[in-house]
Amino acid sequence: MITLENLSKTFRSTSGSVVALDDVTLDIQAGVIAGVVGPAGAGKSTLARVLSLRERPDSGVFRLDGLNTGALDERSMRVARSRIGVVPSGESLLCQRTAAGNIALPLEKVGMDGPQRRERVGKVLDLIGLTSHAATYPQDLTPGQRQRIAVARALVGDPAVVLADDPTANLDEDGAASVLATLDRARAELGATVLVATQDASVVRRIADDVAVLEHGRLLETGRLLELVQDPDSLVSQAILPAIDPAARADYPRVADVVLVGFAAIGSLLPEAASRFGTDISVIGGGVTRIGETPVARFRLGVSGHRTHAALGWLAERGGTVRELARGPRSLAA
Repeated sequence: MITLENLSKTFRSTSGSVVALDDVTLDIQAGVIAGVVGPAGAGKSTLARVLSLRERPDSGVFRLDGLNTGALDERSMRVARSRIGVVPSGESLLCQRTAAGNIALPLEKVGMDGPQRRERVGKVLDLIGLTSHAATYPQDLTPGQRQRIAVARALVGDPAVVLADDPTANLDEDGAASVLATLDRARAELGATVLVATQDASVVRRIADDVAVLEHGRLLETGRLLELVQDPDSLVSQAILPAIDPAARADYPRVADVVLVGFAAIGSLLPEAASRFGTDISVIGGGVTRIGETPVARFRLGVSGHRTHAALGWLAERGGTVRELARGPRSLAA
């Protein structure tokens, strides 16, 4: 488990000071994939460096499985660092080494013998699906394959925590998908806790269990992803759910926005509400996306009939998040 308590970090130069982290408090449970999302300059990379124990905060506490890392001596710090695998941003492989040679680097540094080293490297090559490319040099790999090798290098020491700083930057759709699938397998098959720092909210949507939103070094929002997307006012829901055209307010007595989670809710609740209450319910905006493997819909509904209020209330009782707009925004259920 990762615990941050009132963490702050400021960088000073001749031109002034930049606050990279400002009183950040955050808990990341063991075994989850957590996404830290925010624009350039939000503090994501600084947070990743602090968590990798390559940067010390100015104030606050970083605990790893309850251990205060700020109180460690140098030897204990090296042991703690060995439990943390880091996937750097951008190109990081050595061009003179093969894929297997790049992955083996951390094991060589700690003096692991050849047979054990080759076994470990073979294991992670299999995990990332690139066993056949063990003897291939980086220039002969695609950008997505090179980043998967970088992930494998972070995994080869069997870390408890994996930190990936913008791991899909500058990758095409296929390359990004393969890297995210590799990180997901690291959690599922190796039991690692994975933290992904990214500017791309779609990365969080596709892979994360938990999410934290950073901006100008401050933590604006944090929580379980599937819970946050059901809050119409959350920054996360606004960023990753299908957009709704503000002009989509057709000539209906009532207009409401609704969020539905799961195959059953999306497939059955709207027609059942229409039938049960004798109302006409039309989707006039929004769409469906996926949060990991879970479908989530955000629709704008036009509703007419004598029992429209009852129909919308019934949707809320069945787990939908409903916000009526016809007479100004007011929430029926959160």
